[in-house]
Amino acid sequence: MSTNSGATAFRVRPRVWLGLSAFIAYLAVFYAIWIVNGIDYARVGESEETLLRWYVAPLSGGLVVLVVLISIFGWWRASLTERRRLPRAGVVVPVIMAAVAVGNLAFGEFSRVTGLMWILLVLGSVLVGFNEEVIARGQLFVVLRSRFGEVGVWLLSTLLFSLLHLPNYFFGIGSLAFLQVVIQFGLGSVYYLAFRSTGSLVPAMLLHGLWDFSTFSSSLPYAGLVAPFLGIAGVTVTVVLLAKERRREASPSTGAAVDRGPLPAPR
Repeated sequence: MSTNSGATAFRVRPRVWLGLSAFIAYLAVFYAIWIVNGIDYARVGESEETLLRWYVAPLSGGLVVLVVLISIFGWWRASLTERRRLPRAGVVVPVIMAAVAVGNLAFGEFSRVTGLMWILLVLGSVLVGFNEEVIARGQLFVVLRSRFGEVGVWLLSTLLFSLLHLPNYFFGIGSLAFLQVVIQFGLGSVYYLAFRSTGSLVPAMLLHGLWDFSTFSSSLPYAGLVAPFLGIAGVTVTVVLLAKERRREASPSTGAAVDRGPLPAPR
């Protein structure tokens, strides 16, 4: 067993290769279920059958992998909480993103959505928010902080989150997958702000789930049109706040007193 400077105990000492292995294992199961079920990404929200086979089923399989691995590692507490927070101003972009998602639901078109489809959409959206935030942000923060500074943690975790969408190239959307990767890097930065500014991964989970719920349920592309601008705002605010945090930590009057939160012991 190893411990960190914040007295957080880990069953398994966080190492980058372990976090990446968990990330890859999750994706392997998720995409294997997609392949077996004959995924067409552009039609995920089309019907009860497509939502069950291409949204709920792969996320459920990924959930099993995630829960087993993070429980074995003993990383739950460190993955879900953040002791070293960014300023509260960081929540502005996540709040705007949430408002856009709600607006998409308020003004969207849902005539094709049945009662069972609503249930599957809610279930899938809860799963996607929980799964992707834990596997691509929470647990990656834990392992990346064993080797990198906070700028590296943000860049690498957000890059990996965006790249998990790249295989969509083969699953029905072609070259649009490259644009999706770029947009998801921006949206991933918004989720990063939601986590670091509140001290809990739960707001990022809820925001992520709400966003996917609004985009998959409505046949109108309001949220999708705004997504690039949200992404630009997310990256910009993240860079500004991380630069301020770095200068504050480097200040002789405050640098020695900074609590970096639940980081693993030095290698």
